[in-house]
Amino acid sequence: MISSTDNARVKELLALRSAGERRASGLFLAEGRRELERAAAAGLQIREVFYAPSLIDWEGGQPVSERVLAKLAYRRKPEGVIALVEAPRFELPRGGTLYLVCVGIEKPGNLGAIARSAQAAGAEAILVAEARADPFNPNAIRSSTGAVFSLPILESSLEQVRSLGVPLLAAVAGAGRPYGEADLARPVAIALGAEDRGLPAPWREAAESELSIPVKPGSTTESLNVAVAAAILLFEAVRQRG
Repeated sequence: MISSTDNARVKELLALRSAGERRASGLFLAEGRRELERAAAAGLQIREVFYAPSLIDWEGGQPVSERVLAKLAYRRKPEGVIALVEAPRFELPRGGTLYLVCVGIEKPGNLGAIARSAQAAGAEAILVAEARADPFNPNAIRSSTGAVFSLPILESSLEQVRSLGVPLLAAVAGAGRPYGEADLARPVAIALGAEDRGLPAPWREAAESELSIPVKPGSTTESLNVAVAAAILLFEAVRQRG
């Protein structure tokens, strides 16, 4: 059993708290029974499993003390099992009919929630430009309920999005026509920006048209949470497609 937080292996695992280290190594930590089961179901390679026998019944893997498990865990009250997993390697899926483009999204929890909705709506991929949020951040994994394990989430540029050969629609608060009037039954890529800054000018200029989600006149809410907005637009596409 590993019982010391000064253990060299523990320190190596702790380094994966850094997004840069996750990208460089191609590895991440999946925490909790549900996350491990979904990573395995998605066909990801699970390198090692670490569990605290006093917290969870688990067969196989490396037992660790509660103290070590708590040190490795991201959650305040860890379930008791964490795995070292190889990140999936996706290619840009072409020939699709529904893509979501996230530009400058900062919060991993938002990106995870967007991935959950995108997978449920049948989107082919999430294309992340000007990446600030990492899909394998623990908060992104948790809020996605494992969708990040199987839905392609790829760093992309405006040029790569254009190369898909489908119309680009820009979601802009208070601008353009209401989303219900847009043709989302055809193949499209829908771009959303960060909540505080919105879509950068080059993306708006490259879009075929802009669409918005109307809010009640006089409301103090000028725009919606980006994950909520993404879900509304995705499922409007689902509705239009019958």
